[in-house]
Amino acid sequence: MQTMVPTASLLPASRLPRSFALQYAGLLVFMIGDGVEVGYLSPFLVQTGQTEHFVALLFTAYGLAAALAAWFSGLLCDIFSSRTIMTAGLLFWVLPQILFLGVAIPAHSPALLLLTYGLRGAGYPLFSYGLLTLLVTTVRQDRLGRAVGLFWFCFTCGLPTVGSIVAQLLLPVYGQYVTLWIALLGVGAGGVLAILPLPTTPRSQRGSLKDIGPTLRETVRQIRHNPGVGLACIVRAVNSSATHGLIVFMPFFFTSRLGLSQDVWIRFLEIIFASNIVFNLLIGFASDYISWRQTVIWFGGIGSALSCVGLYWIPLLYAQSSLFAVYASAAVFGMTLAGYVPLSALTPSLLPDHKGIAMSLLNLGAGSSVWIGPFIVYAFEGAVGTQGIILIYAALFLASAILTFFITPPPLTHPDRPLNSTAVPQPEGLPS
Repeated sequence: MQTMVPTASLLPASRLPRSFALQYAGLLVFMIGDGVEVGYLSPFLVQTGQTEHFVALLFTAYGLAAALAAWFSGLLCDIFSSRTIMTAGLLFWVLPQILFLGVAIPAHSPALLLLTYGLRGAGYPLFSYGLLTLLVTTVRQDRLGRAVGLFWFCFTCGLPTVGSIVAQLLLPVYGQYVTLWIALLGVGAGGVLAILPLPTTPRSQRGSLKDIGPTLRETVRQIRHNPGVGLACIVRAVNSSATHGLIVFMPFFFTSRLGLSQDVWIRFLEIIFASNIVFNLLIGFASDYISWRQTVIWFGGIGSALSCVGLYWIPLLYAQSSLFAVYASAAVFGMTLAGYVPLSALTPSLLPDHKGIAMSLLNLGAGSSVWIGPFIVYAFEGAVGTQGIILIYAALFLASAILTFFITPPPLTHPDRPLNSTAVPQPEGLPS
């Protein structure tokens, strides 16, 4: 069976991460705009008359669209080019958001809220994972760990760390509703900054929608022959599920149960991701010299399971006596989540001749986490409460560590042991 040649390969081969400086900057600005709403959208919608239960359903619908778009992002990049898919992502974010803000919210219509916000869920995966696919198909293998580390640094720096800080600055001046419109402008600016410098793929070298069917069949075949790729998809889904679920129910746990202010909650969320972005970068660099798989197992899976439990018990015990302890629990959780960063380097190494397919499956996992996290809240919070939801997330982290044990990287691509200086050139000067 003949499959499409990734259009990304038409760009210069063996590129360095520094070649994508404008794309990293654009991603950062895009995700800052995307992250402005994270700390307060759920309470804001409740204030407009929606129920907390409906908001969980709304976030689940958003996540389902994100999962579908994330899955197809890698496949579509193979067919149409990363530039085209990133452009589609920008449009899918901006146009539904205009309708969400201009029509659905003022009308207080649950149906319109589900439709517009759900459609917007396809936006950021097409844009960001289109860029990630471009990176893993064009960056030198020995610099891939730091390339994806820089990607996740920019991604999580914007969503929601700097985005939350921007929200705190804008909310007292402009209010919740206008702040959402300002965030829309930021997304548009970041998207244009990242997309415009990319070369346009000639029409003769692009595929068409009819190529999706054969590509999907090839995807199924690759999963059947390389089950580790399917496991990586599941592990990636677990990685971010908890963070997407926390923003649905934890604001109410902090304000109603613990008696803390919304500012404390937003700062708690900021610390999670501030810690995460720092360690995304550090672990991305370090993972080029140590085992990708072992990093995910011990630092990611097991570490996140333990730190996730702390997200409930430490605030419960110390909310009124030590905010430092509360914020420390957030920092540790963000740090351990960064242990999953090497998945973005490990997964394409499993299918060196089909990196677009590998990334589509990894992106499917990332997108699925956007609905799995809120759905767990929607389905189980009434029965098990906040503590039970936290324990479910912790159990999923442990399960991901076990699954990662069965992912075997190709020995010639990236041995599952520390790499020495003869296997990978040492970095010189400033980080690439």
